[in-house]
Amino acid sequence: MLAPQRERDAFVQRQIEARGIRDRRVLDAMRSVPRELFVPEDQRAHAYEDHPLPIGAGQTISQPYIVGFMIEALGLRGGEKVLEVGAGSGYAAAVLSKIAGEVFTIERIGALVRFATDNLAAAGCSNVHVRHGDGTQGWATEAPFDAILVSAGAPDVPPSLMHQLKVGGRLVIPVGKDPSTQELVRVTRTSDGDWSYEDVAGVRFVPLIGKEGWEDEVDGWQERAPRTRTRRSAKP
Repeated sequence: MLAPQRERDAFVQRQIEARGIRDRRVLDAMRSVPRELFVPEDQRAHAYEDHPLPIGAGQTISQPYIVGFMIEALGLRGGEKVLEVGAGSGYAAAVLSKIAGEVFTIERIGALVRFATDNLAAAGCSNVHVRHGDGTQGWATEAPFDAILVSAGAPDVPPSLMHQLKVGGRLVIPVGKDPSTQELVRVTRTSDGDWSYEDVAGVRFVPLIGKEGWEDEVDGWQERAPRTRTRRSAKP
């Protein structure tokens, strides 16, 4: 049984809007997605608590506030073509689907690909396409994308993802050489051969595994809420 709409409304007001998320598109999208559909049955009583929850295969569904924070950082206006790396249970893709025109999401763990696909179908998210593969290399046959969201921490921004952005497109990704902490970075493609970089917040995510990410799992990574940054950086 789905939670009443008033419970989602109260959750978004208390846990998301009250903590600084202002984009009405993001807030409305989060109100419309039943988070309980995206967690295992034994976790559904905790679906509207603002912290990560286990979804199997050693992975978690992200804290709702972080989902809202990262999607707001993409600056979506509606109707875009979006790539998500790290589908997990499908929750962030579902929220994105209420704003974007089409969402393409990649997951490296087969069991989670099936879980996300079933969850998205149950939620009626017909504009989301799920693929099993190495998300660090993107989805070249569907590129370019207006926006790319990466839900895991990388040692560097994967070049494949940078090149799959449209000019003017934005990529939001946690980046850090130290697995104990990352910066949430927003990369904007300013021309065919140039990108600008902005540090948005301090975060901690599970590792981004793949050819252009970490080679294997790193122990001790636990997602945490962002510490907002105001500084900007220019990187090559």
